[in-house]
Amino acid sequence: MTDQTPAISQHPEPKLIESIVEIGKKAFDPAAEAGDREAKLLEFNQLIGRTGTWQLILALNALIKPNVLPPWLKEPLMRALTRLPLRPDGVRATMEFVFSVHPSSGSDAGATAATQKQGASITHEAIAVAAKLLSSVPASMEPGEWFTGISGQLFRMIDGDADKDLARPAAQIVGYGILGKKQYGAPGTAGWNAFVQPLIESVNPSLRLASQDSSIQVESPDDIIDLAQDRVLVASQHLAQSLQRLKTLIASTPSPGLCRRVLRPIIPQVWALTSWINPPAATDEQVCRVARMLLHTYLQLFGKVDSATLLISNILCQGSVGETQPKWIYRLSRHEGIEVVAQQYHREADDGQDVWGNIDQKTAVLADLLTSACSKEDVSSIFLHLLQGWIRSTDRSKDLKFSVDAEQQATNLPQQELAAVTLLQRLMEKAPEQLVGHFDQLIELVCQVLKADRRSAMDDEIIAIVLSLLNLVITAPRFQKTDLKPDDLKLIEESLEVLSKQDRADVSLTARNLAMLLRFRDEMEDPEETSSAPSQRHIEDRRTYSLAMSYITGNDNPPPVVSEGINLLSGLISAQSPILDLPAVNVLMSSLLSQGEDFINLRVIKVFTQLADKHPRSTVKELLDHYLDPQEKSSTDVRLRFGEALLQVIERLGDTFSGEVATQACEILLSIAGRRGYRPKTLAKQTREEKLQKLRGARGLSGGARAEDNETEEELDDEEQARNDIMAQIVQGWESKRGSEDVRMRTSALSIFGSALEVNIAGIGPTLISSSVDLCVNILTLETELEKGILRRAAVIVILGFVRALDKARETQRSLGFGLTGGSREDILRTLQYVAATDNDGLVQQHAMAVIESLENWQMATLLPRASDAGGPMLTRLAGLRVNPESRLSTSGSPRPRIEEIE
Repeated sequence: MTDQTPAISQHPEPKLIESIVEIGKKAFDPAAEAGDREAKLLEFNQLIGRTGTWQLILALNALIKPNVLPPWLKEPLMRALTRLPLRPDGVRATMEFVFSVHPSSGSDAGATAATQKQGASITHEAIAVAAKLLSSVPASMEPGEWFTGISGQLFRMIDGDADKDLARPAAQIVGYGILGKKQYGAPGTAGWNAFVQPLIESVNPSLRLASQDSSIQVESPDDIIDLAQDRVLVASQHLAQSLQRLKTLIASTPSPGLCRRVLRPIIPQVWALTSWINPPAATDEQVCRVARMLLHTYLQLFGKVDSATLLISNILCQGSVGETQPKWIYRLSRHEGIEVVAQQYHREADDGQDVWGNIDQKTAVLADLLTSACSKEDVSSIFLHLLQGWIRSTDRSKDLKFSVDAEQQATNLPQQELAAVTLLQRLMEKAPEQLVGHFDQLIELVCQVLKADRRSAMDDEIIAIVLSLLNLVITAPRFQKTDLKPDDLKLIEESLEVLSKQDRADVSLTARNLAMLLRFRDEMEDPEETSSAPSQRHIEDRRTYSLAMSYITGNDNPPPVVSEGINLLSGLISAQSPILDLPAVNVLMSSLLSQGEDFINLRVIKVFTQLADKHPRSTVKELLDHYLDPQEKSSTDVRLRFGEALLQVIERLGDTFSGEVATQACEILLSIAGRRGYRPKTLAKQTREEKLQKLRGARGLSGGARAEDNETEEELDDEEQARNDIMAQIVQGWESKRGSEDVRMRTSALSIFGSALEVNIAGIGPTLISSSVDLCVNILTLETELEKGILRRAAVIVILGFVRALDKARETQRSLGFGLTGGSREDILRTLQYVAATDNDGLVQQHAMAVIESLENWQMATLLPRASDAGGPMLTRLAGLRVNPESRLSTSGSPRPRIEEIE
């Protein structure tokens, strides 16, 4: 899996375990003398200190199992185990141990390193376990000390220094396991201070000053400070590294909330780096593009008016903002990297020409960001907000009743006003169709300006822009005059008539054309189209659906954006929106599930369960097609993911899992679980691989690898080598042989069928149930190979599910129309007894004994009357005690208290 995993035994060394136990007993035995314990404690700590991390993990995990050691010895060993991540290689060793032993990884701790590389995979479940371990602070430590101790290792993994394959899991452990918890992930907590604060301080050193409440301290090697030079606060490589870490952290976790918490304090600085003018090629790739990705993700999720206002207010930001002291800026270093420096003296302001040029270039970048990242409605809101502010600042007429935030009025500097106006022009040029998203607000603004102009002539530039907006409204598809309020329509028509007769060159002609267009607008529409105008809810749902699709299907959208898109789609499904294209949604969710993004998969499966509530047939069919994979296009891991989704859908359907849906699903499940599955494309691929392997062996290309394997085997004793060979045989035996179905797929299909039996046995029918029981019996008696152990376990569990379903039907007095005859029960018991006595898999034997006991208990229960049966004889009187349950009930059916006197 990684280079850290040793090529030696994956099992604890017996000598090491003996030494730990022997010295540990002398060091921690309460009955021993204090002086002897102190000397042995030093020896114990030295033993722990000089032993390798990997071997310690294996040994201590073996010793802390229940009923292995007394509590007084188990506790210090547990304490030593929990502190292992603080070692220089402790975090990585802990992660690799979890990934290797977790059941979902497809391997076992008993496998060799080579076997692990072939069979192990880092799954979401394994990452969740590793995150839980690394986020659990030992009782003997403070959270700050713990997270500071492991943060350096996790950061190196996120950087990809140790292994690129561990970068994403490490980022998910930080984002999901540590920062995802309120007690560690909120600003100011231990987890935040260890993993987020160092990164955002490198981007915005003012945050460090605010947190430490101190001035900048920069050491000079000669103890001489040159006031003529700026002091470097953050070197260029550290700034680039922090941005890259932020990118990996945000792109690896699908939490919009984490994205907001992390990026909100540094948005002006990220904007300054995003809009850097003419950066060198290397700097553009390492800094500017990374900053642009972060800002683009933030605007996709939170691109509202306040976000745009913040960017406009800091349009020319070069570093620190506000009244932060001392001031600092970004600048290009001698090596053409962007570094952070403290300003030691006041710099002369740029001339007007430079300011205008910078604003023009930066607003172009901002307009491109807003139109590409924000939704149509958000762009419209931002545009209207800017337009209101510009009109308010240009014309001070009291007739304009709309309000502008007091904060915006107080900070309306000339540079910001110029940036707002320039951005308005950019938006109208770049995406005019996105500016009419808020129809009512736009019409209200147009009417206010026209009303004010009729009382006191306003600037022609303002009127020209308002008429342009009115033109966008009138020419919009499906616009009708009835969409306007009667008073607003009358005001617009009268204002256009007045403007068309005035001597205003830039306005009169436009007003005349608009008046004519408005007069004949309804006649230009097809009557059938106008009669079927969509409702307001339909329009809003269509907008939400389009936004969700853009989030999910957008190129290179990070997980937080995709997650938000799935949440929007989930809301439409819950609201039973009529605009949903169900086949398209099913195909889209299947595509996401095939991509293998574990955290996204959980949300996708939830959407499938929601779709199954409304449209079970199409949803189950979509899942079955990918689970069966008749074209042999998907890997086993992908098919297993669809199996998990199918299982949850069946459980969600409950009693409605019946009829054609249940029949089709169960037939496919049994066909996959059976022995007759044939996959010709897989067989052809295996044949090609075998020929290639033989060819390589003939040419001697694998000699080096064989020699290395032999060296590894020599280091193992006979017992460990035999165990490793068995595990390798099992893992390899799971894969398809001679074109047959993969054992893991057969096991999965049987397990899903067993769950379906317990969900609704009546909906499946006697024919399929009889076939499934026969299949399970044949698997238990005929497929006795060592690698088929997981399949036999599933077969036993299916029989147990069948018995449970029958018992549940009996308890609920549900008539199934079929049952388990005495002869069939005896045959099943006979098979299970044979398996429990002879099977080579211990778990299969245990499962078989448990099912035998359940069958016998169920048989006894069928011979006894149910508690609810009232037809049989009842206990009514005992000597000296009157017992009459029915007489103790009141007329309402509730128990009535009675007092009986007994001699």
